[in-house]
Amino acid sequence: MANTRQSGKRAGQTNKRTERNQMIRSMTRTALREAITAIQSKDLAKVQAAYKNAVKSLSKAATKGGLPKGRASRKISRLTLLVKKTIPAALKPAK
Repeated sequence: MANTRQSGKRAGQTNKRTERNQMIRSMTRTALREAITAIQSKDLAKVQAAYKNAVKSLSKAATKGGLPKGRASRKISRLTLLVKKTIPAALKPAK
């Protein structure tokens, strides 16, 4: 329990931030899991959509502060390498 009005406010802000960051991390993990599942299924359309969604989710998480920028960058890099190795056509722009 907070002893002062300010400490009460800070505790509330901490709870709000923690909730938001947990939501961001959860959404990011889900997007990554879906991308990896799509890569394993080797369906080109699914891979492209899931990869794009995962990269967007990781970038947004890093921008909003829910995930450190370096970690997001590393995960994007590793996901890109996995896609390139498994289905190289997935990263080529559509004509």
